[in-house]
Amino acid sequence: MDWQLHWLEAEGDLSPWREQITMEVTATYATVAGLIKRPRLDVLVQRGSMVIPEIGMVGQAYRKGLFALTLDPDNPHFAVSLGDGTLRRQVTHEVHHCLRMGGPGYGRTLGEALVSEGLAGHFTRRLFDNPPEPWECAVTNEVLDVHRPDKKTLSVARYNHAEWFFGAGDRRPRWLGYTLGYRIVGEWLAMTSEVDADLLVNVAAETVLAAASAAQVRVSHS
Repeated sequence: MDWQLHWLEAEGDLSPWREQITMEVTATYATVAGLIKRPRLDVLVQRGSMVIPEIGMVGQAYRKGLFALTLDPDNPHFAVSLGDGTLRRQVTHEVHHCLRMGGPGYGRTLGEALVSEGLAGHFTRRLFDNPPEPWECAVTNEVLDVHRPDKKTLSVARYNHAEWFFGAGDRRPRWLGYTLGYRIVGEWLAMTSEVDADLLVNVAAETVLAAASAAQVRVSHS
């Protein structure tokens, strides 16, 4: 397997779950291989409490060949997430980020970040046929429409990522960015035929944003 697991255990032991974690990551590797050329990756696996509370784990991509997987066995949802496919989808989401970082990049503007997150979500859905994750359907369409950024805001590089994606402060709801990105990519997909895995990784953010904007215009005129 071209994914090397590195176990960081100075701050917590994962040995009781190491075999199952390895099996889940290996199964994800095989699934990804059925859709796209597998990248070579280093995967940091660590125990910690800074996770998504609803699933007891979280992934974070650093660059094209490295991402981390943080797991919290003390979280009440961890055991279920370890075996119900959640771990595989977390890994796949981060693998997409690594693939995109090795291509056009995650992006620096708000619009680029929205597209990268939405693409990772739909890439995962392409592999597992799963419904949207909780963070990908966290707010209603009405709330999305209220907070949908204009073209100028989408192009801002010094945006507040924590505010848009995690709800930091009190201006925007939690997970707004993930849900909005998932919707924007969904609008692009609805207007685009023959989208293969390579395009889901490497499509330019401007292409996706333009298609989503066109879809909004159609809706407003219908």
